[in-house]
Amino acid sequence: MAPVVRVAIRVEGIVQGVGFRPFVYSLATRLGLAGLVGNDVDGVFAEAEGPPAAVREFLGALQRDAPPLARVERVTATAKAPIGTATFAIVASDPAGRRSTLIAADTATCADCLRELAHPADRRFQYPFINCTNCGPRFTIIRDVPYDRPLTTMAGFPMCDPCAAEYHDPGNRRFHAQPTCCPACGPRLTLLDRTGKPLSDPALDEAAALLRRGAIVAVKGLGGYHLAADATCEPAVAALRARKHRADKPFAVMTSDLAAVAQLCRVSAAEAALLTSQARPVVLLTRLPGAAVASSAAPGNRQLGVMLPYTPLHHMLLAAASRPLVLTSGNVSDEPIAYRDEDALERLGEIADAFVVHDRAIHIRTDDSVARAFAGRPMLVRRSRGYVPEPMTVRGGFARPVLACGAELKNTFCLAKDRYAFVSHHIGDLENAETLRSFAEGIAHFSRLFDIAPQVVAHDLHPEYLSTKYAVELDGVDLVGVQHHHAHIASCLADNGADGPVIGVAFDGTGYGTDGTIWGGEFLIADVAGFARGGHLATVRMPGGAAAIRQPWRMAAAHLHEAGLDVAGLGVVRRNAARWDAIVSMVRRQVNAPLTSSAGRLFDAIAAILDVRDEISYEGQAAIELEQRADPAEGGAYRAGIESGAPFRANGSDLIAAAVGDLMAGVPTELIAARFHHGMAILILDGCVLLRERHGLNTVALSGGVFQNLLLLGSTVTRLEAHGFTVLTHSRVPCNDAGISLGQAVVAAAGQRGPAVSSEPGLWAAKATAQFQQMRGSGSPTSRSTIRVPPNAVFSRTIPG
Repeated sequence: MAPVVRVAIRVEGIVQGVGFRPFVYSLATRLGLAGLVGNDVDGVFAEAEGPPAAVREFLGALQRDAPPLARVERVTATAKAPIGTATFAIVASDPAGRRSTLIAADTATCADCLRELAHPADRRFQYPFINCTNCGPRFTIIRDVPYDRPLTTMAGFPMCDPCAAEYHDPGNRRFHAQPTCCPACGPRLTLLDRTGKPLSDPALDEAAALLRRGAIVAVKGLGGYHLAADATCEPAVAALRARKHRADKPFAVMTSDLAAVAQLCRVSAAEAALLTSQARPVVLLTRLPGAAVASSAAPGNRQLGVMLPYTPLHHMLLAAASRPLVLTSGNVSDEPIAYRDEDALERLGEIADAFVVHDRAIHIRTDDSVARAFAGRPMLVRRSRGYVPEPMTVRGGFARPVLACGAELKNTFCLAKDRYAFVSHHIGDLENAETLRSFAEGIAHFSRLFDIAPQVVAHDLHPEYLSTKYAVELDGVDLVGVQHHHAHIASCLADNGADGPVIGVAFDGTGYGTDGTIWGGEFLIADVAGFARGGHLATVRMPGGAAAIRQPWRMAAAHLHEAGLDVAGLGVVRRNAARWDAIVSMVRRQVNAPLTSSAGRLFDAIAAILDVRDEISYEGQAAIELEQRADPAEGGAYRAGIESGAPFRANGSDLIAAAVGDLMAGVPTELIAARFHHGMAILILDGCVLLRERHGLNTVALSGGVFQNLLLLGSTVTRLEAHGFTVLTHSRVPCNDAGISLGQAVVAAAGQRGPAVSSEPGLWAAKATAQFQQMRGSGSPTSRSTIRVPPNAVFSRTIPG
């Protein structure tokens, strides 16, 4: 008799809700093996019994031939005594124990389901909730783990006999597909007017007719409501912009397929791969001249954010409308996206003329992801639907569970344990109660799904960030304050699977510095555990504080004053003459004008000087429009001097002076904008060369929201690599503040592996602690409550400079 062996197998990774059990069943049956497979809180467990060669082939194929949505992290096998079973079975899930399973992201409709959707003879013909194990909702419908139908928002839809037969048939594509359904047993669409009264059916045909007539329609998607309008109709898009109170920020456009995208934008191979990926993000593309899109869709912008349909509902709506659609988040500016039906009717009733709703609940709101391609690989700008909650694997892991609370703007949080960091979906700017509630609810949901009870909580040093206030109010945890720009660089390191040390260039708008000033143009010597400030942009005053962010002309006044230039002939001075002297006086007297080294504010100043933008309606608008103005064919560059010291100072005023000189000489704005960008790239190169000479480091990590600027990023990377540097940039998490939480988490973890603080933590740590304690002792009110600091609060350590 041939020898028989039996092994117990554990498969870890994203292996639930992706057809892994039926795959294992089919594989074992094909190889003639006996045994079992099931789900539990750790992932998938299995046993296989049969000839040794067949068992070896089975183990190899588990990872090699896994289903398309699976991500197998690890397969372990332990020998057991054969028991003589003759069949292979799928057994019931085991919900007991400590949860460590991973959950798949929501995934675009697969080709097989699309074929059924379009086939008149199929029982799911034109059914907008068609899905299978290879596609459909996951994260947005799951309430708890293990991922089984009773623990999702599909629990209220009992399967009809044909769907149940498919669900229980191991040879069917819908075997154990938890959201499986059909018109007889699944969710249904309804079209409502803005008061909630049902309108005529069929819902999508009538909605498409409304869109063709210029109406605005709210559409319930996977992670929340969108507001849709005919992208080719200027009055409709302008009305949407006015009703939504969104003055200038671009809208996303959804088109039917790649061919339709190519009629609007230039599309590279890397961009096409992003557009058609399972995540289906909004992809930022270069708009073609004369593209048939309303000018109000992306005013003054030569780029367009485009996405392809990712649900059957979207496919059907686009086909019925027969034109591209603006599809923007269902909210009023600065509010979270609406995802509950009653809330959507209340909040969007003044915007939408009609509502396409359905009765499948969304458990957690999730915005669309936004991406672009850089150097042939993805570069995420907003990581949300399609990517979350799939984790980042972090070198060194997490000795204790960590919660990182992120930043104030573009907030995400991060929960981490073992070797995984779970960066949340996009939460938004923590500026109102609804967003803060979404932040807290998201943390609770992730904690439950991944069974993470944080022992260490990381936060930004800024005492007024609501994310910081949330952190310091938690009891029974160790607090780790992480400097904003150190978190940026640590995030870039984690994104690239590195620990450092590196030269970290962190350029952004604002971040609380260790010296009490506002940082934002930083050169750090950093690893994941600590940092030293190697250099920075020379500081200038921010007249009016936060008002200078909203009104870039104020930064122009400050920089021009710092440069000591004759500004009488400049347009920015004439346009703001009534207030100019008062703002310059604030700078001169240092009244309500904090110091900043911000690169973002330097871009703002140049934008105002070049008559691009005096005031903004969304974050980063002036810098974005400045990049749009730059001539991509111009290779000239301005030069900025560096004042040697420790840390060194790079003189942004030199770039201001050169730009003003060209402007007064009649040089076109497009050339000046390009020369400024290249001048910033050379400034970065010069700073990195100086730090390489001082510290012997040859790797540079680039992070911070300023590096969303592809002209600056490309110019910088090209120059650094030409001078022999290895350059790390972001890909899997954004370089903007949405990546801060990951950086905070890995800094906190590194502190657990070594000293939590240095033996000489420095004046900055003492200042930060004193500020927290002063606010605690004074009982001064905040927007949420009085800050408390536990006595075990610690701060990320600094490397002696």
